[in-house]
Amino acid sequence: MKLSKRLSSLPPYLFVEINRKIAQKRAAGEEVISFAIGDPDMPTPSPVIESLCQASQETQNHRYPETSGLPELRQAITRWYSERFGVKLDSENEVVPLIGSKEGIGHIAFCLIDAEDVALVPDPAYPVYAIGTTLAGGKPYYMPLLEKNQFLPDFDSIPDDIVKKARVMWLNYPNNPTGATAGLDFFNRAVDFAIQNDIIICHDNPYSEVYFSNNRPHSLLEANRAKEISIEFHSLSKTYNMTGWRIGMAVGNSELVKALTTLKSNLDSGIPQAIQKAAITALQSSPETIKTTMEVYKKRRDLICEVLSDIGLEVTPPEGGLYIWAKVPQGYTSVEFTSSLLDQCSVAVTPGTGYGKYGEGYVRFSLTIHDALLIKGLSRLGSWKDDKHPFKTKLR
Repeated sequence: MKLSKRLSSLPPYLFVEINRKIAQKRAAGEEVISFAIGDPDMPTPSPVIESLCQASQETQNHRYPETSGLPELRQAITRWYSERFGVKLDSENEVVPLIGSKEGIGHIAFCLIDAEDVALVPDPAYPVYAIGTTLAGGKPYYMPLLEKNQFLPDFDSIPDDIVKKARVMWLNYPNNPTGATAGLDFFNRAVDFAIQNDIIICHDNPYSEVYFSNNRPHSLLEANRAKEISIEFHSLSKTYNMTGWRIGMAVGNSELVKALTTLKSNLDSGIPQAIQKAAITALQSSPETIKTTMEVYKKRRDLICEVLSDIGLEVTPPEGGLYIWAKVPQGYTSVEFTSSLLDQCSVAVTPGTGYGKYGEGYVRFSLTIHDALLIKGLSRLGSWKDDKHPFKTKLR
């Protein structure tokens, strides 16, 4: 049986491979505690579930939904963006609901990229930005996210010939995997760069409500003239613990939203309307619901950072996002340290190289682990021994 060349060009999806390795250990009778996957462990808020259950009994929600989504959902999204970011959107032309933001992120490349076109992709980054580009026949050009630059891309370092070929630039702040945040000054610079060079910005913003200081993350669309050349992807997955319900949205430039809607109408049949109704309830819920969840994540962040420092890792507590990006001990690669934790502690983390070349030297810990398992996992991590430097004294 012959499969397509485009499929053979793709690496195994990172998290599938991690799950496979964990499953092997568990099949052998070992308990593995995983800090690897960013899937919220807390339940979807009860009012959202109640709305879903009620809507599922309504017969009009048993039929094919429209690709463009319920008008009342698009209106709820526009109200949420206005209240949260001060961004005004036209619910008819500048909003399209998604079957989870990953679906839209993967599909947008087919709207914007032709063969040999270049997409500017951050490195390290969520793998789907590059994978979507590759599937569409384009070529990713990787923009290094370096600690010395606060994990922000340096636009001036991109070669002129690459800039001329670039059609798209991907950004993601708060960032996965580094936890970095970006100020409005950065977004203004990014928009200026994009307008000057006729590049479309795709901003992945699912972590905007996951932050641990008084500096609330921004929407790219707050930047001057951003709507002229930008589309932003958002999700209810992380904010409202709705990963299992698969609902998100893309908002921004009307031409870009229309293009994505057209593609989707040929590939999917929309989001089940009962789930759309639940999403409306979530978007209209009290901010206190989100605040309580973020307080839990902040406590977890602080506990994990303390233990990682105790065993000798360099780590800066992130200001936003669901992940801790920690430097591996001296003498280890990312994969070697990941293997060492699995072997010694039966603790799974994500090697930084899973997110790109510039992820080498780091591992990612997720905050989405139930408190009881978190404490147990941290206890195991505290017993980790540095095999390569057996006589080295721990920092604390």
